[in-house]
Amino acid sequence: MSDTPIQDQLDSADEQMQETVSYLRKELNTIRAGRATPAMLNNVKVDYYGSKTPLNQVASINAPQADLLVVQPFDKNAISDIERGIMMANLGLNPSNDGSNIRIPVPPLSEERRRELAGTARERAEEAKISIRNIRRDIKDAIQRIVKEQNLSEDVRYGAEEDLQELTDMYVERINTMTERKADEIMEV
Repeated sequence: MSDTPIQDQLDSADEQMQETVSYLRKELNTIRAGRATPAMLNNVKVDYYGSKTPLNQVASINAPQADLLVVQPFDKNAISDIERGIMMANLGLNPSNDGSNIRIPVPPLSEERRRELAGTARERAEEAKISIRNIRRDIKDAIQRIVKEQNLSEDVRYGAEEDLQELTDMYVERINTMTERKADEIMEV
């Protein structure tokens, strides 16, 4: 495809779809899969001196064991705010504060909870696929508009739409692969 405006649209579609897949990867990392990982706390916000601050900016998070997270605040005065932020995140975790660190035992997942989490992963994947399809629709409309404005041939339009569909299929397949991998990880006992 040598038509620059059309190629620009295809490049834009590729970039937007890549961002969608990256976002989904971050979302899937926050879903718990049996063992403790610092990523489980990525969405936790702490009310730190009046502003909502991501937990990883006010403390270091480690997973010394498969069933334990340890949060070490950079500022010891913020320990109760951090503990409150973890509780408010509704992750089903019960932090305990020993004065300098916060220990968070991660209970083993029941079969029912594993199924719920796998379902959540699939829901997030479906949202990402919808986003990919919306990007495809917007770019397809833009391609049709360019073809019309520049009086290009229908062959150019069909070629560009085929390229766009191939791009869409590739990213949907990536989403499916990531989701199945995550669901398998969650269901693994």
